[in-house]
Amino acid sequence: MGSAGVPVVVGLDNGGTSNNATVLTVDGRFLVDGLLEIPSEVRAGPEAAIEALARALDGALAQTGVPRELVRAVGLDTPGPASAAGVISSRGSTNFSQPAWRGFDVRGALERRLGLPVIYHNDGNAAALYAHHVFFGADAMSRSSVAAIVGTGLGGGVVESGRVIAGAAGMAGELGHVHIPLNGLLGPGQPEPTCACGFTGDVESVASLTGIERNLLPYWLTRYPDHPLAAEPLARAAKLVRGYGEQGDALARDLFAQQAMALGRLFTVAANFTDPHAYFVGGGVVEAAPEFRDWFLATVREHTVLREEQAAVATFALVPERDMAGARGVAIAALEALRTVPESRPLVA
Repeated sequence: MGSAGVPVVVGLDNGGTSNNATVLTVDGRFLVDGLLEIPSEVRAGPEAAIEALARALDGALAQTGVPRELVRAVGLDTPGPASAAGVISSRGSTNFSQPAWRGFDVRGALERRLGLPVIYHNDGNAAALYAHHVFFGADAMSRSSVAAIVGTGLGGGVVESGRVIAGAAGMAGELGHVHIPLNGLLGPGQPEPTCACGFTGDVESVASLTGIERNLLPYWLTRYPDHPLAAEPLARAAKLVRGYGEQGDALARDLFAQQAMALGRLFTVAANFTDPHAYFVGGGVVEAAPEFRDWFLATVREHTVLREEQAAVATFALVPERDMAGARGVAIAALEALRTVPESRPLVA
């Protein structure tokens, strides 16, 4: 339950099917331990979705016993692509498929609905920020990190001095669309992998569920034609392959070794761009049996080429509690925004 009279910020994580909410006190304590989910209503359009986010906030306050007048700011994350200011791409996105979503200012609309300052990040950046703050704790504001979140696509974020780097158009940290060298990564006769974004040979074309379905599995099934997954529809087989990987299956390990190598090459690029203190890996691929998860992270590290001086100070780690990472990450961002703006100035222009 909330501490009497202590101001809070609320973190709202918006997804394709559900919203998750959390409450963070201004002295840095999360008042929600697990998932606090309600339907997100994004398929019903922007108006219904904004109301669902408002309900999620009310539900979190009811759960924690915090009165609404103690809420100082709200953090919001959604799937991308969206601008740094929380405007959904003019081309729409997978989760925001209705025409009304194209170019919709989701941050501004929620701010107007709630009458509270709203701070926005995309979901990859939010998870990256949470991983950074959990891992570094009191030292978070003096550390840097890069996080790759392997899901349907490849999300992530770049954190410098405890803050997400957004970029001029809000599209920094789109790690999935960084091109990586394919020489030595592809198997004999393996076609160059293509991404839904139109690129060939970017990280997402290999290290994502979509990459498994489009590129990796069709190839590896030609190398293991008698594999049980050959009898499954490709979309289903792509979702089942991790279970085989956990059991040490040869096809699955070959496939996931390619993903790990792709992430290692991405982190090698990051090492030369930002030289971070930590490299984080998150997503379904590491929400797996401990042996598989540890093998995958070790393989990523093995394929990350660091200079001796970098290797001495860099850490490789997993994104913790990924289900809660989005809501908690944007709550941290909202709290940081509160701390850095003088009382006399509004949080958002």
